[in-house]
Amino acid sequence: MDSYEPDSWLTEAEFDQPPQVDLRTDRAHSARVYDYLLGGKTNFPADREVADRLLADLPGARDGAAAARAVMHRMVRRLAGEHGVRQFLDVGTGIPTAPNLHEIVQAVDPSCRVVYVDNDPIVLAHSRALLTSTPEGRTAYVEGDLRDPEKFLADPGVAATLDLGEPVALTLINIVHFLSDEAAHPPVRRLLDALPAGSFLALTAGTADNAPDQVAVGSRRYAEAGIEVHVRSRAGVERFFAGLELDDPGVVLIHEWHPELGEPSTVAADEVSVYGGLARKP
Repeated sequence: MDSYEPDSWLTEAEFDQPPQVDLRTDRAHSARVYDYLLGGKTNFPADREVADRLLADLPGARDGAAAARAVMHRMVRRLAGEHGVRQFLDVGTGIPTAPNLHEIVQAVDPSCRVVYVDNDPIVLAHSRALLTSTPEGRTAYVEGDLRDPEKFLADPGVAATLDLGEPVALTLINIVHFLSDEAAHPPVRRLLDALPAGSFLALTAGTADNAPDQVAVGSRRYAEAGIEVHVRSRAGVERFFAGLELDDPGVVLIHEWHPELGEPSTVAADEVSVYGGLARKP
């Protein structure tokens, strides 16, 4: 499994300074809970309380979080290496962790270009970690919300970084399970419609298929903190790829998705309640 290196250049103490925006650190946020599970430092008491309750019920939650991060590395490595994609649009970026997406793909080809999109002000505070491109490539950070794709697609940072006339890999990693079908499917389709033929969708989404009891506990812990979780069956996840050409091996649990592209993983199947898939727009 790919190793995780938590960011360390912005500490909790620095967030004690008066913020220019309301970071709402008094309430748990899914990205910061995830950061804590990965061993990161950009989290606060409300986030750690949720994560600690999760870990008390589900000791394998840390391994599951690491597996979710590692599959993103493998997906974009395959996109750049096997499919020759050189442009990436990462929506729902989350708190930066090393290596970031652009570091993975620019290791394959330094000319790769990446636009990161997120609506969390804490990600904006960390965005300088997302802008360390190779001289040959380019990265940009754009504030935006998956539910309003037209707004961030119109941002000058997108046009300055990506050529939407050429194939783009749209990556939606660990984001759609925080949205209902009604909220998630229309914007995902509008994003795909905005991209040319030859583009790709890389997506992961939570499921209860393989471990319903554990997922029910985890969903309840998130709900207690005011965070909605919408898990889906395999068929429900496959709906996001309707009209696209699924890459081998299709939609599978993430630890089963091209494990040879990363470091060996020992994560147990019932600790990985997430499906993943990669597909090409014809």
